[in-house]
Amino acid sequence: MAQDYDRPEKSLVGAASDRPATRGRRGVLMLGAAAASTVVTIRPALASTAASVLNCKIPIPDPAHNGQYVASDGKLVAPGTQGAFAPPPRPLTGDEARKMIGGQTPAGIDPSAREAYVNYIRRLQHGTSGFTCYASLQAPRP
Repeated sequence: MAQDYDRPEKSLVGAASDRPATRGRRGVLMLGAAAASTVVTIRPALASTAASVLNCKIPIPDPAHNGQYVASDGKLVAPGTQGAFAPPPRPLTGDEARKMIGGQTPAGIDPSAREAYVNYIRRLQHGTSGFTCYASLQAPRP
């Protein structure tokens, strides 16, 4: 007598139970297809997330402190303060910030101001513009 693998087997768990104990082949195949589509869906999302982290923006200084300069320790100071640097001409991208933290100076950034900008970025706190971008750079990547 041949078995029908498309139909679930039944076993009695209790005296009045009528629930299937195992899934048939069709059910297992459907679960496998669902799992495969989940993996295919998540992979592009992770790639998209990594790309968006590198394209996020970190304004120096944040808009609330526009016009201030950056001291070598990363604190914001009044324009013209001895040893302070003018802000960069545009917000930094996440990729530029990552490179600067790693010791490189991206194009268009004053090399002598790089360390001051890095110190400013490291001092960012929750609620400050650019903090989420910086925090995303610190998160481990898959």
